[in-house]
Amino acid sequence: MSALPLAVPRRRGRGVRHTLDVRVSPYAYVAPFFLLFCAFGLFPLVYTAWVSLHEWTLLEEEQTFVGLDNFATLLTDGYFWNAAFNTLSIGVLSTAPQLLLAIWLAHLLNRPMRFQTLFRVSLLLPNVTSVVAVVVIFSQLFGRDYGVINWVLSWFGAGAIDWAAGTATSHVALSTMIMWRWTGYNALIFLAAMQAVPKELYEAATLDGASSFTQLRRITVPMIRPTIVFVVIVSTIGAMQIIAEPLLFGASSGVGGGAVSGGPDRQYQTLALFVYEQGFTKFDFGYASAASWLMFLAVVLVAGINFLLTRRLKGGLG
Repeated sequence: MSALPLAVPRRRGRGVRHTLDVRVSPYAYVAPFFLLFCAFGLFPLVYTAWVSLHEWTLLEEEQTFVGLDNFATLLTDGYFWNAAFNTLSIGVLSTAPQLLLAIWLAHLLNRPMRFQTLFRVSLLLPNVTSVVAVVVIFSQLFGRDYGVINWVLSWFGAGAIDWAAGTATSHVALSTMIMWRWTGYNALIFLAAMQAVPKELYEAATLDGASSFTQLRRITVPMIRPTIVFVVIVSTIGAMQIIAEPLLFGASSGVGGGAVSGGPDRQYQTLALFVYEQGFTKFDFGYASAASWLMFLAVVLVAGINFLLTRRLKGGLG
């Protein structure tokens, strides 16, 4: 009888420790991520907003508070809107065909075939290749005088195209580079989602006489819709932040006007390249920070629109 009162406090102590472990430990596990996010994500974002409200340059010791003047100037800057158009154009030309091709490749690799693992692994090779090597090779392919693309087009009577000089042609060249790098990566994401689709659905559709394309449209796409939404949003965010491809393309193509400016007519300068030019060429960090914040808002807006559109296509995809 004397041992019973001692057991009650022990059980209570264990119950408190168990409650703390269940309720507190999950927050402790995710705390490192949020600490790193605050240090390298949230703080730079807030500090950039503060810098954007100042005339902040490395050429002067004092930073004058100007309020929203940088944003007002930016909205009337033709170079900024030109960069926004280029970003949207390259993003659409690269993202839409890329996602369609990725779904098609994933559908092919999801079917029984020989050397399936080899083909799946090979899809990642373009993604792990250095972006510098990719741009240099594609710049040679799209060369005006000795490029392979112009050589092939000459078979059909087309003249030599200066791909880097024109707006439309440079956008096509850059979109091709981006598609080559990321199509395989997105195809593997779609393939992973397709692996979770019940095989019985395909077997029943085959017995009903459904073709491979019908199965893709009626079964695969509706079943992997959440993955499609995720890939569309991530690809859109990536397309809005393109900088390496146009920067290196301008440096290796030999077109005058400077690589940072995106050609002599700024025909392929993107928003990220515009921010880089303002911040690290002209050292106008206040103006560059304002452009960065408008770019951030544009990314959020475009990603939100894509999310709503893909959600509204739910009935049509089914």
